[in-house]
Amino acid sequence: MKKFDVLVVGELNVDIILDNIQGFPEVGKEIIAQDLNMTLGSSSAIFASNLSALGAKVAFVGKVGKDSFSDFVKDSLKEKMVNTDGVISSNEYKTGLTMVMNYGSDRANVTFPGAMEHLFDKDIGSDILIHAKHLHLSSIFLQTGLKKDIVSLFKKAKKLGLTTSMDPQWDPAEMWDLNLPELLPYIDVFLPNTVEICNLTGCTDLFSALDKLKPYANIIVVKDGEKGAHLWDTNQLITKPAHLNDNIVDCIGAGDSFDAGFISQFIKGQDLEYCMDIGNITGAINTTASGGTSAFTNVEAIKEIAKKKFSFNFSS
Repeated sequence: MKKFDVLVVGELNVDIILDNIQGFPEVGKEIIAQDLNMTLGSSSAIFASNLSALGAKVAFVGKVGKDSFSDFVKDSLKEKMVNTDGVISSNEYKTGLTMVMNYGSDRANVTFPGAMEHLFDKDIGSDILIHAKHLHLSSIFLQTGLKKDIVSLFKKAKKLGLTTSMDPQWDPAEMWDLNLPELLPYIDVFLPNTVEICNLTGCTDLFSALDKLKPYANIIVVKDGEKGAHLWDTNQLITKPAHLNDNIVDCIGAGDSFDAGFISQFIKGQDLEYCMDIGNITGAINTTASGGTSAFTNVEAIKEIAKKKFSFNFSS
């Protein structure tokens, strides 16, 4: 018996979210935002929190500073019943922070990486991995200390019998330098969005990108915003439509919530199409509240939102 269903390895930061902003920032000028909210940030933390709310037993490995933001991060994870024993507190580095400027369904982010750049493969030993059934990693380009040994981490996980998933997220440097032929054989579920998969492969469209990855990938799930999601698995492409929200609060963490929904069913051995259905509905539920985790309190509340807001019923 494993202690945890999923071990999440990733970046940790707070999000300071500005809404109702009067115009766009310009150097030398000042503009006003009418609303502000501070919430748990980072792709990995949003994924972990919402996966836990969906009923999975989740643990986290990451690095923060020793400051008030680190207390906020750890307390927020604990409130979501995510185990934080693997979160490393550093005297040397500050906790990461992202300033989010919301403009309707789009946004502009400025991130201070801080301690998240200083998590290394050596911090994630077999003694940690062995307690989990599944390993998930997000935002590899923000974790420069871990990125150079990313293949080693996933090899280690597979050798110990874990299933694996990864959401690459955006590359701030726009170099997109991942060795996918070497990495993807060790990743069971690869979870980019359409822009990311095209940048990673140097292709201009989804189908060309998938063709390029097919020789060495396992399952690829591509998030496509209002168009839904696409799944490639053993020579077939399946597309599932999105659940559209007419009253979007914001879209922060919608992709991470999709990941949480998908993986919550994948670790149960559910049919991949059903995994996509749950990914799509959790991505939609995310947009009904501010920040990436506010809409996810517990399984019953999540199912209620799905039923009332989107006329969707969970099968289990």
